[in-house]
Amino acid sequence: MAASQSLLSLLLFSLLSITVSQSIIRMPSDRKTRNADDDLYCASWRLSVETNNAGYWTNLPSRCERYVEHYTTGDLYFSDSEVVASDSLAFARTVKIAGDGKDAWVFDIDETLLSNLPYYALHGFGSEPFDDASFDEWVDLAEAPALPASLNLYKELKQLGFTIFLLTGRGEYQRNVTGKNLLFAGYGDWERLILRQTSDRGKSATLYKSQRRLELVNEGYRIHGSSGDQWSDLLGFAVAESDNFRSNLDCPAWLTQDETFNTEFIWPHTKIST
Repeated sequence: MAASQSLLSLLLFSLLSITVSQSIIRMPSDRKTRNADDDLYCASWRLSVETNNAGYWTNLPSRCERYVEHYTTGDLYFSDSEVVASDSLAFARTVKIAGDGKDAWVFDIDETLLSNLPYYALHGFGSEPFDDASFDEWVDLAEAPALPASLNLYKELKQLGFTIFLLTGRGEYQRNVTGKNLLFAGYGDWERLILRQTSDRGKSATLYKSQRRLELVNEGYRIHGSSGDQWSDLLGFAVAESDNFRSNLDCPAWLTQDETFNTEFIWPHTKIST
């Protein structure tokens, strides 16, 4: 009797072990390593960058150049931008515009309103070290095209009655060429174009942009939304009150790195106030 009970207990334990093991995720034994699958690795790396888990980095992994090229020149990037712009507009339509000109929306410029993809296409889609001199030469051409979804959002916000501020990491010496490019791309009638001054040298993007937003708040503006391509466009202080992210790989956060988060390249994000 004892022997039969022992055998029964052993059988039940074995069945229980099998049941439990089947409820735990298993990794295929023949699965290839991440290094053998660039697309898989780069998709995971993209997620790490977008969530800021990657922290500070300088260049796109060379093995991801093809992946970024495919994303930024394909339909998905534009679809991602359209979805985020649509979400932003849906929120904007819920804002009660006071009519006093103080309901504001803040836009970053590079990789948010304007796309520098033509430049990055010639420089490894972010896999090459960022070169300020060559990028400034590109900026001087004033030929960066508009991101279609951003241009549509911009125009819709103007029609709704928002006051538009443009807050960029570009320097004051680039004011004229930046304004020229914006007009060339179809933007207009912004309230103020805010650029880095000599006193802003050495400041992180987050601190610089926070200080400029605070100045607007102190002037009585109500910042309902803030759109940009990297975390440093959205975080800090004097921010919009709630977040809504938009994945913009075009200068999604992968092409160039700023001193704070992603890069000046790929993920557009939008921060909106509720």
